[in-house]
Amino acid sequence: MNAPKKLVIASRESALAMWQARHIQGRLQALYPETEVSILGMTTTGDQILDSPLARIGGKGLFVKELEQALADGRADLAVHSMKDVPMHLPPGFALAAIGEREDPRDAFVSNDYPDLESLPAGSIVGTSSLRRQSQLQARFPDLKVESLRGNLQTRLRKLDEGQYAAIILAAAGLKRLGLESRIRESIDPDNSIPAVGQGALGIEINAERLDLLEVLAPLNHAATAACVEAERGMSRALAGSCQVPLGAFAQQHGDTLQMTGFVASIDGKDLLRESAQGPANQPEALGQALAAKLVARGADRILAALAHE
Repeated sequence: MNAPKKLVIASRESALAMWQARHIQGRLQALYPETEVSILGMTTTGDQILDSPLARIGGKGLFVKELEQALADGRADLAVHSMKDVPMHLPPGFALAAIGEREDPRDAFVSNDYPDLESLPAGSIVGTSSLRRQSQLQARFPDLKVESLRGNLQTRLRKLDEGQYAAIILAAAGLKRLGLESRIRESIDPDNSIPAVGQGALGIEINAERLDLLEVLAPLNHAATAACVEAERGMSRALAGSCQVPLGAFAQQHGDTLQMTGFVASIDGKDLLRESAQGPANQPEALGQALAAKLVARGADRILAALAHE
């Protein structure tokens, strides 16, 4: 294989996104020392609109649209995303070339005053931007008050430090990647807070016509993580999952088998359905669809229909 002379990585400009892009840049430069690998930093619509919950302004695709435009017009060769920000259906003309090894997939409880969720007094304000976290939190702790929290990681931590919230819930992976692990007071067990689809994994997106890049990027694909994320995305796709729907899925590979748990809930957490399934690791999409079918059999479509009318 002839390594390309140049590769340009499109990335959002937040500190976490740039860490992710530099991580992939370093991996590529180690693999292909002769290749010049640069980063094109961009601001996305999702980064610009910070005064509304994501679910209201169009979902997580707002974080990838501008990066895809850079791929389409040739300004960039690849884009690096957090997999939990990647819409379940990529627009025509784009493809995922690799999914990197997963960092800690759990949600993290961050607070300056309390050691864990159980210690929060009734009426405490908890900040999160995620309907998935909100619904599971309200199901376990109906006396807590959940309020929207937008902005990049540093902005969210600053709002906590200013006293706007008693605690906030963030992805453990982002905190660890930025060296902020000491802010985590409690890593929430996935049994108590099922992670977002793809949480903790990085995805590399390309223009679907750039078949030359598949071989170049293949060494960055982590097969076990890719199988788990594909199973999770399969469940979400089957349930029409988006930012507007509180759902989560978490798969783990054990030998040749994938085990996965998923849930769908009403936003207030009063109606929460949870199921588990397992299947062959080489058929992740089928496992995701099977788990979705189990949830639908228990009434997930009723919850989804109610959410569509809210």
